[in-house]
Amino acid sequence: MPYEDSVGAAFRALHETGRGFLMPNAWDAGSAVILAEAGFDAIATTSAGIAFSLGRGDHTVAAGGTPVGRSEMFDRIEQITSAVRIPVNGDLEYGYGVPPEAVAQTIRLAIDAGLAGGNIEDHVDGALLEPELASARIEAAREVVDASGRPFVLTARTDALLPGGTLAESVRRANLYRLAGADCLYAPGVADLDAVATLVREVDGPLNVVLGLGGTTLTVPALRAAGVARISLGGSIARAALGFVRASARELLDHGTLEFTAQQIPQRELNALFARYERTRTAATP
Repeated sequence: MPYEDSVGAAFRALHETGRGFLMPNAWDAGSAVILAEAGFDAIATTSAGIAFSLGRGDHTVAAGGTPVGRSEMFDRIEQITSAVRIPVNGDLEYGYGVPPEAVAQTIRLAIDAGLAGGNIEDHVDGALLEPELASARIEAAREVVDASGRPFVLTARTDALLPGGTLAESVRRANLYRLAGADCLYAPGVADLDAVATLVREVDGPLNVVLGLGGTTLTVPALRAAGVARISLGGSIARAALGFVRASARELLDHGTLEFTAQQIPQRELNALFARYERTRTAATP
């Protein structure tokens, strides 16, 4: 889908409402359509879900595994943005290159792919980048966005909490990235409301919190009440879908029953849904 300013503007506006909008993550065109039809104002891609759908690992890839490269990831991203007419935020991982120039090129591709925003991470191969370099990467991304003239929401993600770091380091890095030009800040690994409240209070900008990474008891109403601007799901729905596939296989092999089929969407309903979105997409193509 060509980039549409109205879609980008709508996505930017969602971050300014103060109501904590939900942004679930799709991994292919079909899941994107299902989520859009459910009524969400925006969705995101999930690098984990895309990798798993290709039979590959995500992030710390196990020995013998091959990570999904930028070209292959953007092939899927473009399928997702072409499938729906609502804003799509891209999981752009670490920008597919450490130098700021590599991040800048990834942001150019993101805008060309029809994304309304994208996340850039500050860790590569499980290690945090030095704050100065991480900030320079956000600055390079900001320059591309500004030069494009598009209302693209640039999100800086810090993984300072994931390797066992501190909340204080997450706050410090998030504010550095805000100064470097990030529109939204994202610190995965927050598991309790006190930590969320600290981030909302001390980070100077809209905050994204992800649900579903582990055994957290955080809920959408609680995050909204705490002042979180954006709530994402990461690869949670994709992992749950694969969990359903495994549970279905076990039921079939162990018991020979098909109770899992009670949860399927009827084929006629899916056919009609995808045809409707196909017509909308075709009509919108110049």
